[in-house]
Amino acid sequence: MKVRIGGQAVMEGVMMKNEDRYAVSVRKPDGEIETKTERYTSISDRYPVLKLPVLRGVVNFAESMVIGMKTLTYSADFIEDGEEEPSRLEQWLNRHFSEKWEGVLMGGIVVLSFAIAIGLFMVLPYFLSNIFEGFGMSRPAVLLLEGLIRVGIFLGYIILISKMNDIKRVFMYHGAEHKTINCLEAGEELTPENVMKYSRLHKRCGTSFLFFVMIISIIFFFFIRVDTVWLKVALRLLLVPVIAGVSYEFIRLAGNSDNPVITALSKPGLCLQLLTTKEPDESMIEVAIRSVEGVFDWKTYLEKERKNRE
Repeated sequence: MKVRIGGQAVMEGVMMKNEDRYAVSVRKPDGEIETKTERYTSISDRYPVLKLPVLRGVVNFAESMVIGMKTLTYSADFIEDGEEEPSRLEQWLNRHFSEKWEGVLMGGIVVLSFAIAIGLFMVLPYFLSNIFEGFGMSRPAVLLLEGLIRVGIFLGYIILISKMNDIKRVFMYHGAEHKTINCLEAGEELTPENVMKYSRLHKRCGTSFLFFVMIISIIFFFFIRVDTVWLKVALRLLLVPVIAGVSYEFIRLAGNSDNPVITALSKPGLCLQLLTTKEPDESMIEVAIRSVEGVFDWKTYLEKERKNRE
Protein backbone atom coordinates (compact mmCIF):
# COMPACT_ATOMS: atom_id res chain seq x y z
CA MET A 1 0.00 0.00 0.00
CA LYS A 2 1.35 3.40 -0.99
CA VAL A 3 0.64 6.48 1.10
CA ARG A 4 -0.73 9.23 -1.11
CA ILE A 5 -1.44 12.19 1.11
CA GLY A 6 -1.14 15.77 -0.05
CA GLY A 7 -1.22 18.87 2.06
CA GLN A 8 -1.15 22.62 2.26
CA ALA A 9 -0.24 25.14 4.92
CA VAL A 10 -2.92 27.61 5.98
CA MET A 11 -3.13 30.40 8.55
CA GLU A 12 -2.02 28.83 11.86
CA GLY A 13 -2.75 25.36 10.52
CA VAL A 14 -2.37 22.57 8.00
CA MET A 15 -4.72 20.97 5.47
CA MET A 16 -4.22 17.33 4.48
CA LYS A 17 -6.02 15.53 1.64
CA ASN A 18 -6.36 11.79 1.11
CA GLU A 19 -8.49 10.41 -1.73
CA ASP A 20 -11.96 11.99 -1.34
CA ARG A 21 -11.45 13.48 2.11
CA TYR A 22 -9.61 16.51 3.36
CA ALA A 23 -9.07 17.84 6.86
CA VAL A 24 -7.85 21.20 8.10
CA SER A 25 -6.47 21.54 11.62
CA VAL A 26 -5.96 24.98 13.14
CA ARG A 27 -4.31 26.11 16.38
CA LYS A 28 -6.86 28.44 17.97
CA PRO A 29 -5.78 31.50 20.01
CA ASP A 30 -6.56 29.61 23.23
CA GLY A 31 -4.10 26.85 22.23
CA GLU A 32 -6.71 24.23 21.36
CA ILE A 33 -6.45 22.41 18.02
CA GLU A 34 -9.64 22.50 15.96
CA THR A 35 -10.01 19.93 13.15
CA LYS A 36 -12.62 19.99 10.40
CA THR A 37 -12.98 17.01 8.03
CA GLU A 38 -15.02 17.04 4.85
CA ARG A 39 -15.51 14.97 1.72
CA TYR A 40 -14.85 16.36 -1.73
CA THR A 41 -16.24 14.67 -4.82
CA SER A 42 -13.91 15.25 -7.75
CA ILE A 43 -15.37 16.02 -11.15
CA SER A 44 -13.16 13.22 -12.48
CA ASP A 45 -15.33 10.71 -10.58
CA ARG A 46 -18.27 11.75 -12.75
CA TYR A 47 -16.21 11.98 -15.94
CA PRO A 48 -13.56 9.20 -15.90
CA VAL A 49 -11.89 10.60 -19.01
CA LEU A 50 -10.52 13.36 -16.78
CA LYS A 51 -8.40 10.75 -14.98
CA LEU A 52 -6.20 10.35 -18.05
CA PRO A 53 -2.61 11.68 -17.87
CA VAL A 54 -2.29 15.46 -18.25
CA LEU A 55 -6.06 15.92 -17.93
CA ARG A 56 -5.92 14.71 -14.32
CA GLY A 57 -3.27 17.33 -13.66
CA VAL A 58 -5.53 20.11 -14.90
CA VAL A 59 -8.38 18.84 -12.69
CA ASN A 60 -6.10 18.44 -9.68
CA PHE A 61 -4.74 21.98 -10.10
CA ALA A 62 -8.21 23.55 -10.33
CA GLU A 63 -9.67 21.55 -7.44
CA SER A 64 -6.63 22.22 -5.26
CA MET A 65 -7.20 25.95 -5.71
CA VAL A 66 -10.86 25.61 -4.67
CA ILE A 67 -10.10 23.46 -1.60
CA GLY A 68 -7.12 25.64 -0.71
CA MET A 69 -9.24 28.80 -0.77
CA LYS A 70 -11.95 27.17 1.36
CA THR A 71 -9.50 25.93 3.99
CA LEU A 72 -7.60 29.21 4.02
CA THR A 73 -10.84 31.10 4.65
CA TYR A 74 -11.80 28.62 7.38
CA SER A 75 -8.45 28.96 9.16
CA ALA A 76 -8.46 32.76 8.89
CA ASP A 77 -11.73 32.89 10.81
CA PHE A 78 -9.93 31.65 13.93
CA ILE A 79 -7.35 34.41 14.01
CA GLU A 80 -9.73 37.30 13.52
CA ASP A 81 -10.46 39.39 16.58
CA GLY A 82 -13.96 38.33 17.54
CA GLU A 83 -14.51 41.49 19.57
CA GLU A 84 -14.21 43.81 16.58
CA GLU A 85 -17.43 45.17 15.14
CA PRO A 86 -18.00 43.76 11.62
CA SER A 87 -17.62 46.33 8.87
CA ARG A 88 -20.60 47.45 6.83
CA LEU A 89 -19.40 45.31 3.93
CA GLU A 90 -19.16 42.24 6.18
CA GLN A 91 -22.64 42.93 7.57
CA TRP A 92 -24.04 43.25 4.05
CA LEU A 93 -22.38 40.00 2.95
CA ASN A 94 -23.73 38.18 6.02
CA ARG A 95 -27.24 39.38 5.25
CA HIS A 96 -27.26 38.70 1.53
CA PHE A 97 -24.96 35.71 1.06
CA SER A 98 -26.34 32.54 2.60
CA GLU A 99 -24.53 29.19 2.43
CA LYS A 100 -26.20 28.68 -0.95
CA TRP A 101 -24.25 31.59 -2.39
CA GLU A 102 -21.05 30.99 -0.46
CA GLY A 103 -19.80 28.57 -3.10
CA VAL A 104 -20.51 31.07 -5.87
CA LEU A 105 -18.61 33.80 -4.02
CA MET A 106 -15.71 31.42 -3.36
CA GLY A 107 -15.65 30.41 -7.03
CA GLY A 108 -15.48 34.06 -8.04
CA ILE A 109 -12.52 34.65 -5.73
CA VAL A 110 -10.72 31.62 -7.16
CA VAL A 111 -11.31 32.79 -10.74
CA LEU A 112 -10.10 36.31 -9.90
CA SER A 113 -7.00 34.96 -8.15
CA PHE A 114 -6.26 32.71 -11.12
CA ALA A 115 -6.68 35.60 -13.56
CA ILE A 116 -4.27 37.80 -11.58
CA ALA A 117 -1.71 34.98 -11.39
CA ILE A 118 -1.94 34.35 -15.14
CA GLY A 119 -1.54 38.05 -15.91
CA LEU A 120 1.42 38.45 -13.55
CA PHE A 121 3.37 35.28 -14.34
CA MET A 122 2.40 34.48 -17.94
CA VAL A 123 1.29 37.62 -19.81
CA LEU A 124 3.45 40.32 -18.18
CA PRO A 125 6.77 38.47 -18.85
CA TYR A 126 5.79 38.21 -22.53
CA PHE A 127 5.26 41.95 -22.94
CA LEU A 128 8.41 42.83 -20.98
CA SER A 129 10.60 40.46 -23.02
CA ASN A 130 8.95 41.52 -26.28
CA ILE A 131 10.42 45.01 -25.81
CA PHE A 132 13.89 43.59 -26.49
CA GLU A 133 12.83 41.98 -29.78
CA GLY A 134 12.54 45.48 -31.20
CA PHE A 135 16.26 46.01 -30.46
CA GLY A 136 17.30 43.14 -32.72
CA MET A 137 17.44 40.33 -30.17
CA SER A 138 16.84 36.92 -31.78
CA ARG A 139 13.53 35.16 -31.19
CA PRO A 140 15.06 32.24 -29.20
CA ALA A 141 16.89 34.74 -26.98
CA VAL A 142 13.66 36.67 -26.38
CA LEU A 143 11.84 33.47 -25.42
CA LEU A 144 14.63 32.57 -23.01
CA LEU A 145 14.50 36.07 -21.55
CA GLU A 146 10.72 35.73 -21.13
CA GLY A 147 11.27 32.56 -19.12
CA LEU A 148 13.94 34.20 -16.97
CA ILE A 149 11.67 37.19 -16.30
CA ARG A 150 8.88 34.80 -15.31
CA VAL A 151 11.16 33.00 -12.86
CA GLY A 152 12.47 36.33 -11.58
CA ILE A 153 8.97 37.68 -10.92
CA PHE A 154 8.09 34.47 -9.08
CA LEU A 155 11.23 34.57 -6.93
CA GLY A 156 10.71 38.26 -6.20
CA TYR A 157 7.11 37.60 -5.20
CA ILE A 158 8.13 34.77 -2.82
CA ILE A 159 10.93 36.82 -1.26
CA LEU A 160 8.66 39.85 -0.84
CA ILE A 161 5.80 38.03 0.90
CA SER A 162 8.24 36.06 3.07
CA LYS A 163 9.02 39.31 4.89
CA MET A 164 5.48 39.37 6.33
CA ASN A 165 5.20 37.85 9.81
CA ASP A 166 1.97 35.98 9.03
CA ILE A 167 3.50 34.47 5.89
CA LYS A 168 6.61 33.41 7.82
CA ARG A 169 4.36 31.38 10.10
CA VAL A 170 2.51 29.90 7.10
CA PHE A 171 5.90 28.82 5.73
CA MET A 172 6.67 27.19 9.09
CA TYR A 173 3.41 25.25 8.90
CA HIS A 174 4.37 24.38 5.32
CA GLY A 175 7.55 22.83 6.72
CA ALA A 176 5.50 20.97 9.35
CA GLU A 177 3.28 19.56 6.60
CA HIS A 178 6.26 18.22 4.64
CA LYS A 179 8.01 16.79 7.67
CA THR A 180 4.87 14.93 8.72
CA ILE A 181 4.29 13.43 5.27
CA ASN A 182 7.97 12.44 4.99
CA CYS A 183 7.80 10.72 8.40
CA LEU A 184 4.65 8.84 7.43
CA GLU A 185 6.08 7.75 4.08
CA ALA A 186 9.19 6.50 5.89
CA GLY A 187 6.99 4.22 8.00
CA GLU A 188 7.60 5.87 11.37
CA GLU A 189 5.04 6.67 14.04
CA LEU A 190 3.73 10.20 13.90
CA THR A 191 5.07 11.75 17.07
CA PRO A 192 6.50 15.28 17.26
CA GLU A 193 9.93 13.84 18.11
CA ASN A 194 9.95 11.52 15.07
CA VAL A 195 8.54 14.10 12.67
CA MET A 196 11.10 16.76 13.62
CA LYS A 197 13.92 14.51 12.33
CA TYR A 198 12.71 14.65 8.74
CA SER A 199 13.30 17.10 5.93
CA ARG A 200 11.01 20.07 5.40
CA LEU A 201 11.32 19.54 1.62
CA HIS A 202 9.18 17.20 -0.50
CA LYS A 203 9.25 16.29 -4.19
CA ARG A 204 5.47 16.62 -4.62
CA CYS A 205 5.31 20.12 -3.17
CA GLY A 206 3.23 22.79 -4.88
CA THR A 207 6.29 25.06 -4.97
CA SER A 208 8.10 22.53 -7.16
CA PHE A 209 4.97 22.24 -9.29
CA LEU A 210 4.89 26.01 -9.93
CA PHE A 211 8.60 26.01 -10.73
CA PHE A 212 8.10 23.32 -13.38
CA VAL A 213 5.11 25.20 -14.78
CA MET A 214 7.49 28.08 -15.53
CA ILE A 215 10.26 25.87 -16.94
CA ILE A 216 7.94 23.76 -19.10
CA SER A 217 6.27 26.93 -20.40
CA ILE A 218 9.66 28.00 -21.81
CA ILE A 219 9.90 24.71 -23.72
CA PHE A 220 6.32 24.93 -25.02
CA PHE A 221 6.60 28.51 -26.23
CA PHE A 222 9.97 27.86 -27.86
CA PHE A 223 8.34 25.53 -30.41
CA ILE A 224 5.25 27.66 -31.06
CA ARG A 225 5.88 30.28 -33.72
CA VAL A 226 3.18 32.86 -34.49
CA ASP A 227 3.60 36.47 -35.53
CA THR A 228 0.42 38.17 -34.30
CA VAL A 229 0.67 39.69 -30.81
CA TRP A 230 -2.90 38.86 -29.80
CA LEU A 231 -2.44 35.26 -30.97
CA LYS A 232 0.76 34.92 -28.94
CA VAL A 233 -1.05 36.11 -25.82
CA ALA A 234 -4.07 33.89 -26.55
CA LEU A 235 -1.85 30.83 -26.95
CA ARG A 236 -0.14 31.55 -23.64
CA LEU A 237 -3.52 31.63 -21.95
CA LEU A 238 -4.91 28.58 -23.72
CA LEU A 239 -1.82 26.49 -23.02
CA VAL A 240 -1.80 27.16 -19.26
CA PRO A 241 -3.98 24.08 -18.50
CA VAL A 242 -1.80 21.88 -20.73
CA ILE A 243 1.41 23.15 -19.12
CA ALA A 244 -0.12 22.59 -15.66
CA GLY A 245 -1.12 19.06 -16.65
CA VAL A 246 2.37 18.17 -17.92
CA SER A 247 3.96 19.69 -14.82
CA TYR A 248 1.66 17.62 -12.60
CA GLU A 249 2.73 14.43 -14.37
CA PHE A 250 6.37 15.22 -13.72
CA ILE A 251 5.75 16.00 -10.03
CA ARG A 252 3.74 12.79 -9.73
CA LEU A 253 6.59 10.83 -11.31
CA ALA A 254 9.20 12.52 -9.12
CA GLY A 255 7.26 11.65 -5.98
CA ASN A 256 7.27 7.95 -6.86
CA SER A 257 10.73 7.55 -8.36
CA ASP A 258 14.28 7.30 -7.07
CA ASN A 259 15.73 7.47 -10.58
CA PRO A 260 18.94 9.57 -10.49
CA VAL A 261 17.88 11.62 -13.53
CA ILE A 262 14.44 12.39 -12.08
CA THR A 263 16.03 13.20 -8.73
CA ALA A 264 18.48 15.59 -10.40
CA LEU A 265 15.66 17.33 -12.30
CA SER A 266 13.77 17.71 -9.02
CA LYS A 267 16.64 19.52 -7.29
CA PRO A 268 15.82 23.07 -8.48
CA GLY A 269 12.26 22.76 -7.19
CA LEU A 270 13.52 21.39 -3.87
CA CYS A 271 15.97 24.28 -3.58
CA LEU A 272 13.13 26.72 -4.20
CA GLN A 273 11.28 25.16 -1.27
CA LEU A 274 14.00 26.53 0.99
CA LEU A 275 12.24 29.87 0.46
CA THR A 276 8.66 28.65 0.97
CA THR A 277 9.26 26.37 3.97
CA LYS A 278 10.74 27.15 7.36
CA GLU A 279 11.63 24.91 10.29
CA PRO A 280 8.51 24.52 12.46
CA ASP A 281 8.26 24.10 16.21
CA GLU A 282 6.70 21.04 17.87
CA SER A 283 3.37 22.77 18.41
CA MET A 284 3.05 23.16 14.63
CA ILE A 285 3.99 19.51 14.13
CA GLU A 286 1.15 18.56 16.47
CA VAL A 287 -1.29 20.46 14.26
CA ALA A 288 0.00 18.69 11.13
CA ILE A 289 -0.33 15.28 12.81
CA ARG A 290 -3.91 16.03 13.82
CA SER A 291 -4.67 17.00 10.22
CA VAL A 292 -3.30 13.66 8.96
CA GLU A 293 -5.38 11.82 11.53
CA GLY A 294 -8.47 13.52 10.15
CA VAL A 295 -8.09 11.72 6.80
CA PHE A 296 -5.84 8.71 7.43
CA ASP A 297 -5.55 5.98 10.10
CA TRP A 298 -1.77 5.96 10.22
CA LYS A 299 -1.57 3.58 13.18
CA THR A 300 -3.47 0.83 11.33
CA TYR A 301 -1.42 1.53 8.22
CA LEU A 302 1.90 1.14 10.04
CA GLU A 303 0.69 -2.04 11.75
CA LYS A 304 -0.20 -3.58 8.36
CA GLU A 305 3.17 -2.55 6.97
CA ARG A 306 4.96 -4.25 9.87
CA LYS A 307 2.98 -7.48 9.36
CA ASN A 308 3.75 -7.44 5.61
CA ARG A 309 7.47 -7.16 6.34
CA GLU A 310 7.29 -10.10 8.76
